[in-house]
Amino acid sequence: MEMKKLVIIVIALMFSNCIYTQNAESKFPKLPSVNVKTSDGKIINTTKISNNGKPVIISFWASWSKPSLSELSSLAKVYKDWQKETGVRLIAVAIDDARSQSNVMSIAFAKGWNYEILLDSGGTFKRAMNISMVPHTVILNGSGEIVWQHTSFADGEELKLIDLIRRLIKGEDISNP
Repeated sequence: MEMKKLVIIVIALMFSNCIYTQNAESKFPKLPSVNVKTSDGKIINTTKISNNGKPVIISFWASWSKPSLSELSSLAKVYKDWQKETGVRLIAVAIDDARSQSNVMSIAFAKGWNYEILLDSGGTFKRAMNISMVPHTVILNGSGEIVWQHTSFADGEELKLIDLIRRLIKGEDISNP
């Protein structure tokens, strides 16, 4: 009887160690699981955001935020070149509420933004990511893990962003200190 208990305890310890090791494999968090709308009104879960093993840039923005508009306009100018060079995917997540959400797609169209727009009008994604200010930029590695975040934008910061993407593709650690 004592031997059976000992065997069960050993198996339990081995199993719990295995679970801990699996969870400890990555130091980076994944995106939280929340639903947002695409620009054409379809509902998607944020855990489905991926890019076939390549990096993803997610920019949280609002139509009333001048720095957000500056960042996304700067990125629009270089996005096609970045895609060719790195395969990066850019997603702009509008956090506008229901009243100002109607402006989002007209702004994106008028500015010629040729990347995906997601709508987070209820702020669920923003809250799940613990975002308080926009613009807020997030980089996901090829495994969909959050490896870098930054709030605010100044002219020229898109150059830092592409440098981070290039370093990430080379396998370098770009995580925030």
